[in-house]
Amino acid sequence: MHDDRLLAEGRLKRVLEERIRPAIHPESVPLRVTIWTAPDEPVPVAEGLAARGEPISVGDRWGAPWGTSWLTVSGTVPAAWAGRTVEAVLDLGFDPNRPGFQCEGLVYRPDGTPVKGLQPRNQWVRIGSPVIGGEQVLLHVEAASNPMILDYHPFRPTELGDRLTAGDEPLYRLERMDLAVFDPEVWHLVLDLEVLGELMAELPVEGARRWDILRAVDRALDVLDLQDVNATAAAAREQLAGMLAAPAEPSAHRISAVGHAHIDSAWLWPLRETVRKVARTTANMTALLRDEPDFVYAMSQAQQYAWLKEHRPEVYAQVKAAVAEGRFVPAGGMWVESDTNMPGSEAMARQFVHGKRFFLDEFGVENEEAWLPDTFGFAGGLPQIIKAAGSKWLLTQKISWSQVNKFPHHTFLWEGIDGTRIFTHFPPVDTYNCSMLGREMAHAARNFKDKGRARHSLAPTGWGDGGGGTTREMIAKAARMRDLEGSAVVRWQRPAEFFAQAQAEYVDPPVWAGELYLELHRATLTSQARTKQGNRRSEHLLYEAELWSATAAVRVGLDYPYQELDRLWKTVLLHQFHDILPGSSIAWVHREAEATYAVVTEELAAIIGRAQRALAGEPVPGRAVVFNAAPHARAGVPGRAGRSAPAVEGGCSVADLPDGGWLLDNGLLRVRVDVRGLVVSVYDVAADRETVPAGAAANLLQLHPDFPNKWDAWDVDQFYRNTVVDLTGLDEIAVSADGPDAVALRLVRSFGASTAVQTLTLAAGQRRLDVEMEVDWHEREKFLKVAFPLDIHTDRYAAETQFGHIFRPTHTNTSWEAAKFEACNHRFVHLAEPDWGVAVVTGSTYGHDVTRTVRADEGTTTTVRLSLLRAPRFPDPRTDQGLHRFSYALVPGADIGDAVREGYLINLPQRRVPGSVDVDALVAVDDDAVVVTAVKLADDLSGDVVVRLYESRGARARTRVIPSFDTVAVTVCDLLERPVGACGNASVQLADGVVHLRLRPFEMVTLRLRRPTVQR
Repeated sequence: MHDDRLLAEGRLKRVLEERIRPAIHPESVPLRVTIWTAPDEPVPVAEGLAARGEPISVGDRWGAPWGTSWLTVSGTVPAAWAGRTVEAVLDLGFDPNRPGFQCEGLVYRPDGTPVKGLQPRNQWVRIGSPVIGGEQVLLHVEAASNPMILDYHPFRPTELGDRLTAGDEPLYRLERMDLAVFDPEVWHLVLDLEVLGELMAELPVEGARRWDILRAVDRALDVLDLQDVNATAAAAREQLAGMLAAPAEPSAHRISAVGHAHIDSAWLWPLRETVRKVARTTANMTALLRDEPDFVYAMSQAQQYAWLKEHRPEVYAQVKAAVAEGRFVPAGGMWVESDTNMPGSEAMARQFVHGKRFFLDEFGVENEEAWLPDTFGFAGGLPQIIKAAGSKWLLTQKISWSQVNKFPHHTFLWEGIDGTRIFTHFPPVDTYNCSMLGREMAHAARNFKDKGRARHSLAPTGWGDGGGGTTREMIAKAARMRDLEGSAVVRWQRPAEFFAQAQAEYVDPPVWAGELYLELHRATLTSQARTKQGNRRSEHLLYEAELWSATAAVRVGLDYPYQELDRLWKTVLLHQFHDILPGSSIAWVHREAEATYAVVTEELAAIIGRAQRALAGEPVPGRAVVFNAAPHARAGVPGRAGRSAPAVEGGCSVADLPDGGWLLDNGLLRVRVDVRGLVVSVYDVAADRETVPAGAAANLLQLHPDFPNKWDAWDVDQFYRNTVVDLTGLDEIAVSADGPDAVALRLVRSFGASTAVQTLTLAAGQRRLDVEMEVDWHEREKFLKVAFPLDIHTDRYAAETQFGHIFRPTHTNTSWEAAKFEACNHRFVHLAEPDWGVAVVTGSTYGHDVTRTVRADEGTTTTVRLSLLRAPRFPDPRTDQGLHRFSYALVPGADIGDAVREGYLINLPQRRVPGSVDVDALVAVDDDAVVVTAVKLADDLSGDVVVRLYESRGARARTRVIPSFDTVAVTVCDLLERPVGACGNASVQLADGVVHLRLRPFEMVTLRLRRPTVQR
């Protein structure tokens, strides 16, 4: 029987490939083709349609990298084909094994109406069904010659990732430009055989069903005349009908298929190309929805809808009509499918604000699910954000990629750091590009970890990233598996329908608490440092722009820049996409990102400056107002306020030491730097405590080789630690500041082809050693870290995340803990014994590691290392080459509140503006544990002041929120500033113009404060 099975499977494969599939289009005639190549960037559709091209033939080369060519195809339907179905078959030179990641096209009629996209698995355009014969065919194809950067030998350095370096040699050859008869009977026979053959391969060898299918397939192939497939296809299908009619078992796994095309908003192509990828795919999907009444398609990322609306309004009109019918589903409710590790608290919230608001305004759709199939792990603060946005479900896929530990659930409750729980699903099909293969359906059923308690899972179905989405073949295969013995049961459903059913059947799912850490792609916390710095800087500038603009609007009547802020937020949110902010895109993407962040910085600085000048009053010679945007007081200036230049206390000194080193002293810390320029002692005077273990050195630059097994820009593998070079060589060292308010040393080091210049500063009144660093980086496949060995014994440390912090172990007791050898923090990491702690705060970095060792004296050294720079060569061969600037600081004697405060201070420098008017905080908070992340005017133009704040230390808090303006009402809102609770509940009360507030650990609250004098 085993030999029979192998013979049958081999026979089926060859007959399908060589006889049956070619017979789907049994007759064809060539089309005439002309080509016009746009000289630079893509042109408007009208210009492309009007262009006059030159003749081109099948077999001719076309398409320089990143070019756009307009093909015009024309011909006449033969009269002999009357009554038959006819299609144009247009093969631009596709590799059918690589759907997406190559050339693509969008077909237009002469009047500019979009028809559908062309992709490797979607090369047809329906001309008529039936035709009458003699029809004139005229179609235009906007063809993009995007290079195949992720080819069969990926991860080799390539210059194709930027149009500036990609060259102009044509990449593709036209393969087929025909009119062809389409035989639906043969097409259905192909799908009958594929579904049964794929099912047969997955069924147990000992089961009768497998052998029944095998015999039926044999009979069908016996009936089929291989010299006349079209005439005998119907008879062959009759032999299979009984096998396809056998119903599924009542206990069969249930799969909700959702039409889907995961389109990265940028990755191996620039942003401008994603606009066109979205247009091609949505044109396909709206056409398919018209033809297939059971089909449902979901698309996330409001940004991509916005692109369609702006750049392809004719396609957007089709999308909007399909959304109104309820079958084209805006999913996820986020501006983009962002990274969720690195975006700050407010930025992560705004992803949902702008995404959900777009869907509400454009379509009247309220999303209840977050849709993040490809994001590289999930921060522990996300459940609270999802809930605060008015959603309750989460779908992702990527955790299935983890290298070591298999996640124990597919459907579960995910509990965030504040206790919020979100019903979460990982599709067991283990792909977000499901194509309805039998092995995929069988894998989903076998792999589902919640059997016996649940039996529903979801399958995102369709080719993504320019592959064209769901195909008619996938829909036909799903129809055959709607009720098929031996198979999972497949139904097309909207995401919300799936989640409602899954939640109803699984009333007591397991709980996973804390972050969802992906054991892969850890290096995305470090790659492309300029992109990450641009994000961090922009987040804080947006916070300042809203804060000071709102303050100026209330105080002096300055117009609030609603439209400017909305546009700038959306720009920053776009660049948090999970292949931009993580640094895993081509050179073109990051080159443009750096330029965009520079413009964002300039515009936000202008908004901030305008507001602060209005607040500071008329300039007075010799006087200035110092503005402190940070949540906490600093140098005599309350948080979110401005004061006339407060005095700076002195008391700093720097002295040469007998051994050749230096001692920096400000009365709070005594810092000893040795002749190598390394920090060998940081003594906390008040605590009588040494920070750096004896014999160790802090602020130590370390260089590792960095050549991961795969995914260069994405991954760092644990073996990188096996080899390390301590960068102790010193070119020069000198005192660069020696005043009562600050002392500093400047150090210069050379290594390889690179140079690092560090300035170590100890300022008056600060229990903090600051480091400013400039690196001219020219290494390749290296990893640069800076180490802080600490005399701390602790089994866990805190790392800041959205609206709080998460604890991670310092040990590696289990494989789960060992896998977290590189992790994310925002502004700080904090380590502590019960009575004393240390914080390391960062101005622009995210990646770090924490390890501990036992010293010879049996004490414990716990080492924090910040990840500064990498140098992968794929997909950007020049990743991070050039000049970089970093800021970070060591804060001895810090409790968790100090860590929070210092993290904000290093990221929000004071601003000095000519003027003489003190500026009170628009909204004050009387508990430093409660951190304000946003002060702004309400988006609805009502003039209400919106304040978002959270408890930052992981404890209960009672605070007063004190507006400095008359407040007649307070409302607790969701992130979209809609009421969710009113004044008078147990946790929020308004009395005498002051809001009394109680917060749970890490609880985030949005308050809307109404002013009496605002015109409504």
